[in-house]
Order: sequence, then C-alpha cells, then structure tokens
Amino acid sequence: MVRPELLVSAGSKEEIKVLLSAGADAVVVGEPAFGLRLPGTITTEDLAEIIPWAHEHGKKIYVSVNTVIENHKIASLSTYLKKLNDLQVDAVIFGDPAVIMAAKEAAPGLKLHWNSEMTTTNYVTAAYWGDKGASRAVLARELNMDEVLEFKQNSELEVEVQVHGLTNIYHSKRDLVDSYMGHRNVQQGAVNASMDRGLFLIEHERPNERFPIYQDENGTQIMSSDDVCMIENLPELLDGNIDSLKIEGLLKSVKYNETVVRNYRAAIDSYLADPANYKFKDEWLEEIQELQDPDRELTFGFFYKEQVY
Repeated sequence: MVRPELLVSAGSKEEIKVLLSAGADAVVVGEPAFGLRLPGTITTEDLAEIIPWAHEHGKKIYVSVNTVIENHKIASLSTYLKKLNDLQVDAVIFGDPAVIMAAKEAAPGLKLHWNSEMTTTNYVTAAYWGDKGASRAVLARELNMDEVLEFKQNSELEVEVQVHGLTNIYHSKRDLVDSYMGHRNVQQGAVNASMDRGLFLIEHERPNERFPIYQDENGTQIMSSDDVCMIENLPELLDGNIDSLKIEGLLKSVKYNETVVRNYRAAIDSYLADPANYKFKDEWLEEIQELQDPDRELTFGFFYKEQVY
C-alpha cells in the first residue's frame, strides 16, 4: 500500500504555509492568465519565495496551467513554463496539448499532470498522454469508485482523485454575469460588488439548491451545489493505491481548508499505521461539519452512483 499524497489548492502565500503545515503534502496554485478556478493569484515572484520554503519542508508546489490556450498566449506560455521550470516547480497541471508542445521546447524537464476535466475517463487515453510526456492523470469527478479503481489498476501513470470540495459543472469563455447584469442595466461597480458577495444560479425545478457562479478573466464557471466529502471512505481509495487525494479549496475560508486538511491527514495516517484495526473517528467529520455552509450538503459525489449521465 502506497502512502498517498494529500493535495490541496491554495490562494495566497500565507494559506500555502498554513495548509502545508496542517498536513498537506502539496498545493496547487497559479495565476488567472493560465489557470482556471484558482482560489487566488500566486505569481512567479511569489513562487520564488515560497518554493524554497516548501522544499525545505519536504513539500511540493504544483502550478495550474489548465486554461484553453489561445493563439495570442502561445509566446507568453513558453516564457511562463520556462520560468516555472527555472523556479523548480514540482509539476504543472494541463489540459491543452499546447502546454506539452511548449514544455518540450522551453522546459523539457518539467513534470506534467494531465487534467482534461470530465474527459479523463479511461486508462487508454491516459496512456496516450503518458506517451506524450504526462506523468499523472487527474481523474474526472464523474467516475464512480469501481471506475476509479479500475483506472488505477490498468494505468502506469500516477492517479489523482478529488476527495473533498466543490466541483465545476459548467464553463463558458464568455462573461455571462456581466452580460446578464448589462441586460438589466446594472452598473459595472454593482456587478463587482455582487461577485464579492457571491452569486448563485437557482433552477426553478430545484429551488433549494444553490450553484455558485465563479467568474474571472477566463469566463464564467458554475460550480456544484454540494461538496464531495470522502473522509469516511478513504480506506477504499488507500487500498486501491490511489497516488494523490485532492481537496478543492476554492470558495472556502483558510480556516475551513486547514480543518479539512488536518482531519484528512489524521484519517489517512491512522489507517496506514494499522489498517487491520483502523476505526473511523467521528470527530474528524464533525470538525468539518461545524464549519460547513449549512446550504451545502456533504455528499459522496459520483463515487457510489451506478450511472453518471
């Protein structure tokens, strides 16, 4: 049984240190010019400061370069990847093949984690990207437990699975919030204020479910109405030798993310220390529930659903 990496997204230098100190093995960071759905902006100047600290503590820093690359970004992409490589970033997360092509020329030693969102569904396609240079596959959140374990059993790549937090269900390159507010003749300042407060999509058929709207320079993204929470069921993933367990920290407070990381760390370490006599402690989940938004249910996501669609 391998010791899995506990991974979490972070939005500031301060949060990176808090989450790594709480028990995370690695963090995902980035900046909006190249990364989607980031909790905050971490520049290359920030990385120059934080990477040495992380490496001194045996931790890893991954950078998200998972946006859809447009023609005008090609030149700056190569420059960015070279800078990340020079800073000794531990890996970049990509979905667009342009990142592989740019990395081959500008940063040939850079590790690549393939994340094509909902299309990372089978080990054959993963092997294709492995042949192109990827060392890890980030699985689609729509896979159930059997599919996740089968993927791992048949893949030579590292496998990353999200175990906690919200998930993306829709992405448009258009600024749909601005367009909607403009249609209603709402001033731009009011649009920004609304985004600061948090906007939600509510469907007529499901009035009690709120789908958070997240908009940045990459467009509009609609997120799930609940949060995945697999802390009670980690043994199945640990027995399956999943390489990385991801906590999504987007739209959560630092205190919430720190609490989630600390309790997942405790549950993982407890199981690995003595699998035969492992017993789940209710307080691991209860501490998370105390900070959980009452309007957002903690669920198993798609892990135990027979059919995705």
